[in-house]
Formats: sequence, structure tokens, C-alpha cells
Amino acid sequence: MAFKISDECISCGACEAECPNEAISEGDMQYMIDPDKCTECVGFFDTQQCYEVCPVEAPGPDPDREETHEELLAKFRTLNPGKEPA
Repeated sequence: MAFKISDECISCGACEAECPNEAISEGDMQYMIDPDKCTECVGFFDTQQCYEVCPVEAPGPDPDREETHEELLAKFRTLNPGKEPA
């Protein structure tokens, strides 16, 4: 499932630079994750980088966007043509 950023976000921006799919952007009140670009870092890393760097653990799974590992990998391939998954 794609990740989303909760209201706990303190808008520090640490997550934005860590997202390999450029799915994170600054919103009006907090940072946001574009679910169409979020692969939970599948294809790049073993863990979700936004969660790893967030000082308040604001990023987390979006229960409204459940996706299997295979679906996330397919999204990775669509977003990164020609790149092999790590």
C-alpha cells in the first residue's frame, strides 16, 4: 500500500529529499505523498526511507491504498523504465 503522511507532520522536509520516486511534496499545512508515485521504496530499498528519516514517524501505510508487493514493483517499473529493482 502507498504511504501517507499523518497530521503528526512537523513540516521539517526531511522526507522529501529521501523519496526515490519524488512522490513527496510540500502541502499547505504539511508534506504530502502522491499515492500514484509511492512504491513504499520497493525497487530501491528494503525499508521506507520517508519513515526512516522522519523525526516524528508521520509517514505510514495508507489503509485506503492497499497494494501487494507485486503491484508496487510494477509501479516501480512504470515510474522508472529501464531501471532494474535493487
